[in-house]
Amino acid sequence: MKKIMETLQNIEELDQALMDQTQRRLDNLTKPQGSLGRLEEVAKLIAGMTGKKNPSLKNKVVFTLAADHGVTDEK
Repeated sequence: MKKIMETLQNIEELDQALMDQTQRRLDNLTKPQGSLGRLEEVAKLIAGMTGKKNPSLKNKVVFTLAADHGVTDEK
Protein backbone atom coordinates (compact mmCIF):
# COMPACT_ATOMS: atom_id res chain seq x y z
CA MET A 1 0.00 0.00 0.00
CA LYS A 2 2.92 2.31 0.74
CA LYS A 3 4.16 2.04 -2.87
CA ILE A 4 0.71 2.92 -4.20
CA MET A 5 0.49 5.99 -1.97
CA GLU A 6 3.98 7.12 -3.01
CA THR A 7 3.07 6.67 -6.65
CA LEU A 8 -0.16 8.64 -6.28
CA GLN A 9 1.67 11.50 -4.57
CA ASN A 10 4.15 11.68 -7.46
CA ILE A 11 1.53 12.03 -10.18
CA GLU A 12 1.69 15.52 -11.65
CA GLU A 13 -0.79 17.48 -13.74
CA LEU A 14 -0.62 17.11 -17.51
CA ASP A 15 1.53 19.77 -19.21
CA GLN A 16 -1.26 21.42 -21.23
CA ALA A 17 1.13 23.87 -22.96
CA LEU A 18 3.24 20.97 -24.21
CA MET A 19 0.11 19.12 -25.31
CA ASP A 20 -0.97 22.18 -27.33
CA GLN A 21 2.51 22.42 -28.83
CA THR A 22 2.36 18.73 -29.74
CA GLN A 23 -1.02 19.23 -31.44
CA ARG A 24 0.39 22.12 -33.48
CA ARG A 25 3.31 19.91 -34.51
CA LEU A 26 0.95 17.09 -35.50
CA ASP A 27 -1.18 19.55 -37.49
CA ASN A 28 1.89 20.70 -39.45
CA LEU A 29 2.94 17.21 -40.55
CA THR A 30 2.36 16.23 -44.18
CA LYS A 31 -1.00 14.57 -43.60
CA PRO A 32 -4.60 15.71 -43.26
CA GLN A 33 -5.20 17.25 -39.84
CA GLY A 34 -6.60 14.72 -37.39
CA SER A 35 -6.14 11.84 -39.83
CA LEU A 36 -4.31 9.69 -37.27
CA GLY A 37 -7.38 9.77 -35.03
CA ARG A 38 -6.92 8.41 -31.51
CA LEU A 39 -3.18 8.01 -32.10
CA GLU A 40 -2.82 11.82 -32.13
CA GLU A 41 -4.65 12.07 -28.80
CA VAL A 42 -2.41 9.38 -27.30
CA ALA A 43 0.68 11.24 -28.57
CA LYS A 44 -0.51 14.44 -26.88
CA LEU A 45 -1.26 12.63 -23.62
CA ILE A 46 2.16 10.97 -23.55
CA ALA A 47 3.86 14.31 -24.15
CA GLY A 48 1.73 15.90 -21.42
CA MET A 49 2.48 13.08 -18.97
CA THR A 50 6.22 12.93 -19.58
CA GLY A 51 6.82 16.65 -20.03
CA LYS A 52 8.95 15.90 -23.11
CA LYS A 53 8.51 17.05 -26.70
CA ASN A 54 9.77 13.76 -28.11
CA PRO A 55 9.27 11.12 -25.40
CA SER A 56 10.81 7.69 -25.81
CA LEU A 57 8.73 4.76 -24.64
CA LYS A 58 10.58 1.64 -23.55
CA ASN A 59 9.05 -1.84 -23.46
CA LYS A 60 6.10 -1.00 -25.68
CA VAL A 61 3.29 -3.55 -25.81
CA VAL A 62 0.36 -3.78 -28.19
CA PHE A 63 -2.74 -5.69 -27.13
CA THR A 64 -5.09 -6.92 -29.83
CA LEU A 65 -8.40 -8.06 -28.42
CA ALA A 66 -11.34 -9.60 -30.21
CA ALA A 67 -14.67 -11.04 -29.18
CA ASP A 68 -17.83 -12.34 -30.71
CA HIS A 69 -20.74 -10.34 -29.34
CA GLY A 70 -23.28 -11.77 -31.73
CA VAL A 71 -22.84 -8.87 -34.17
CA THR A 72 -22.67 -11.26 -37.09
CA ASP A 73 -24.90 -14.22 -37.64
CA GLU A 74 -22.92 -17.43 -37.88
CA LYS A 75 -24.38 -20.26 -39.98
